[in-house]
Amino acid sequence: MANNKSALKRAQIAERNRLRNKAYKSAVKTLMKNYFAALQTYAANPNTEGMQEVQTRMSAAYSKIDRAVKRGVLHRNNGAHKKSRLAQALKKLQAQAEAS
Repeated sequence: MANNKSALKRAQIAERNRLRNKAYKSAVKTLMKNYFAALQTYAANPNTEGMQEVQTRMSAAYSKIDRAVKRGVLHRNNGAHKKSRLAQALKKLQAQAEAS
């Protein structure tokens, strides 16, 4: 327990920030999971609607990652790594499609 008013206030602020950061991180993970699910669906049945869905999900994930980096929730290298994983998965799928 905090011993004085300022320490109590700092504890409250830290808790508030922790919850906000947790919400951002959770949203990033969810959007990335949705993107990978759309990518799997597209891989099973390639069509233009599926690719459009993949692009939409990728855009949403990029946007949320960029916002989290801007707010200081994620380090910029961590954000870049996450975005790289998304792009890499799509590139790998496209390379497989061209090969076959």
